[in-house]
Amino acid sequence: MEAAAAAQSTPHIAMVPTPGMGHLISLTEFAKRLVRYHNFTVTFLIPHDGSSKKSQLSVLEGLPTSISHSFLPPTDMSNLPADTPIETRIILTLTRSLTDLRESLRALAESTRLVALLVDLFGFPAFDLAAELGVPAYLFYSCNAMSLCSVFHIPKLDQMYTCEYRDLPEPVQFFPGCVPVQGIDMIDPVQNRQDDTYKLALGVAKQYQRAAGLLVNSFLDLEPAAFKFLMQKGGEPPPVYPVGPLIRTGLESRSDLCLRWLDDQPNVSVLYVSFGSGGTLSLDQIRELAFGLEESGHRFVWVVKSPSEDSKNATFFKEQIADEPLWFLPEGFLERTKGLGMVVPSWAPQVQILSHGSTGGFLSHCGWNSVLESIVNGVPIIAWPLFAEQRLNAVELTTDLKVALRVQPNEDGVVERRQISECIKRLMASEEGKMLRERMTALRLAATTAFAEDGSSTKKISELADIWNH
Repeated sequence: MEAAAAAQSTPHIAMVPTPGMGHLISLTEFAKRLVRYHNFTVTFLIPHDGSSKKSQLSVLEGLPTSISHSFLPPTDMSNLPADTPIETRIILTLTRSLTDLRESLRALAESTRLVALLVDLFGFPAFDLAAELGVPAYLFYSCNAMSLCSVFHIPKLDQMYTCEYRDLPEPVQFFPGCVPVQGIDMIDPVQNRQDDTYKLALGVAKQYQRAAGLLVNSFLDLEPAAFKFLMQKGGEPPPVYPVGPLIRTGLESRSDLCLRWLDDQPNVSVLYVSFGSGGTLSLDQIRELAFGLEESGHRFVWVVKSPSEDSKNATFFKEQIADEPLWFLPEGFLERTKGLGMVVPSWAPQVQILSHGSTGGFLSHCGWNSVLESIVNGVPIIAWPLFAEQRLNAVELTTDLKVALRVQPNEDGVVERRQISECIKRLMASEEGKMLRERMTALRLAATTAFAEDGSSTKKISELADIWNH
């Protein structure tokens, strides 16, 4: 009886992450803060298609006991065309799970004191379920404030122009004080106006305005102009809460081989190279990157994945990998760079690598989680964006924050070895690189301050907790 009464009195939050490890990791870190500092309990209700369940479990199983999780029945995505955009797949994974999600939310509402539903940036189709239960729905935006501003600016651009945004003669600004953004650097869902994903993106701003509040995984001192714009629009969008930088904690063991290798390297001497959990390169691009790393002469840790496949080469690639996992690297590369670099297949403990004293730079795809991890650890970046909002993040890092260099592909879309080598030398061994590092160090201090006792993000989370607790 006492346990049941306690469950009914403790405020409870339901969180719904859509597919994508970046969404889940930042949401779990937010949940840990609610549990630790504000005495909440949390349940994750997880729609999925079966493909990512194992990797999600690796994050969920290490959470405090006050945070539980439940996987909804897997959705069937077999009827979708192979070229369905990833954003459409993610949203369909949720919408096809709404019936099961409704039942789970009703059960939570009956057994707990359910005070809010929190969904990620693709989770807005669940707003209606929250309304049915009389529970406020909040949206957790796991990217930066600049890209959120772009979401609210897209309907205006749609009325102003008829051409594709990549063909705009002039760059655009999403808010006063925003650095100019070329159309080609806008988020992927708006790059083809004839695609259904574009029509979906046009409606996102209106959906976001239905939220009781928008939580952004960034912090005031990182993006002051963007947050000023978002907070002063007279109720459109809803109240905005900077709650970051939320990055993964509960780190892996120090016994990892690449961490031991880093222990033996000079301070700030190693370039970390990784394109994130979803980032793959073509075979030609992997080889150009290998030659660029080698020609730079600088130490590196490279998390390398198999080349991106298409229908023509998929079978060949699989057969090659079965015989030799790193077959796609240039002949003799591993021998020539032995001692200088370390190649790690598929995965490495990124947060620990970035926090290591030997790490002096990060060649990154500019996914927002990786950007925040780099900022928190004061590591300057070579920006190599691939998809989603990553090009927009690269613009902010290079032009606004000035903590990164950006590679430029040639007319065939390949970044050539000479440019890669030169970027590495500039970052790791020049006055320019030193200035980038100093600015990143200042951002590191600002990130630490945001989560101090009286920090801006600490205050915003407390403000939310007070709202949800009354």
